Amino acid sequence: GGGGGAMAEDEGLVSVDYEVSGKVQGVFFRKYTQGEAKRLGLVGWVQNTSHGTVQGQIQGPTARVRELQEWLRKIGSPQSRISRAEFSNEKKIKALEHKEFQILK
Repeated sequence: GGGGGAMAEDEGLVSVDYEVSGKVQGVFFRKYTQGEAKRLGLVGWVQNTSHGTVQGQIQGPTARVRELQEWLRKIGSPQSRISRAEFSNEKKIKALEHKEFQILK
């Protein structure tokens, strides 16, 4: 792989939905996700689902969103055990649709 020239791709804002499966409820997963998103300057939301997964939406600069996707895939909260992280509905957006990153009940 050659380098360079790809930065322009990462300039814009993107929105992406996610769902994380595994042991992700009751392990402060939402709180840690919110903390990580805020650290990266992202907005969106996170919530527990009735079928034991955590889902939500991330919006922000492409490169930062990619970082949170990696975090959701591999790290999560200290006690969590992630078996799968799926991402869908990725799209470029002109402006952020959320003011902050919040935990929904």
